[in-house]
Amino acid sequence: MAHEHTPAAGIAEAPAFSSAIDLDTLNGASPEDLLAWAAGFGERAAILTSFQKTGCVMIDMAHRAGLGLRVVTVDTLRLHPETYELMAQIEARYHIAIERFEPDPQRLQRMLDEHGEFLFFDSRPKQEHCCWIRKVEPNDRALRTLDVWITGLRHDQSTHRTGVPKATWVEKGGRRLLKLAPLVAWSEDEVDAYLDRYGVPSNTLYDQGYASIGCMICTTPIRPGEDKRAGRWRWFNQYEGDHKKECGIHVDGSGI
Repeated sequence: MAHEHTPAAGIAEAPAFSSAIDLDTLNGASPEDLLAWAAGFGERAAILTSFQKTGCVMIDMAHRAGLGLRVVTVDTLRLHPETYELMAQIEARYHIAIERFEPDPQRLQRMLDEHGEFLFFDSRPKQEHCCWIRKVEPNDRALRTLDVWITGLRHDQSTHRTGVPKATWVEKGGRRLLKLAPLVAWSEDEVDAYLDRYGVPSNTLYDQGYASIGCMICTTPIRPGEDKRAGRWRWFNQYEGDHKKECGIHVDGSGI
């Protein structure tokens, strides 16, 4: 498994955001223009991705425009082998080093000692605790290096994401940062068309029926007609119906 990358050296707090930033203008910008604008913040802006299709499109867009945006991910240490393979492909194709933020080793071991490796089967609170240790806390550490958080959220990913704006302020760790979703209004067909047009690699699990890809076991293929996130923590579906199916990264303080 690849070693954890640390954030690029010399990342410092950027000056306070100017009140002149106009969310209406940003919300009306094209994906390419929004990425180019974000790149003006240098190392205080990054594409945070779990290498779903949308993240791969944004990485390619940024590369084609020569933007040099950081690419950051949370490695939960339980990702599918196909995801690690895709990450290696992305690094080779674009000549970049993906920055990986991993769970805190002591917190992770304490969780495993107290609850076991498969605690997410026991209850919703234990599943959310696992997500917090493996995903949310490392993601929060990544966000502390940023002022502009670029995400792959799209309206058609779930009913709970239909109102996501392209640009919004969020509160994280007692401070404000700008959260962008450049492709928020794109459909799945538009994303796929871009991937095909430019030969952008994507996760081979999509060919096996996956629509949303996270950790092993906790994400599974979906059946025709199911919500795109129905394959997440599937064992809860029959009890909870239209649960938000979010790990916590895009809920607390996310603007959703």
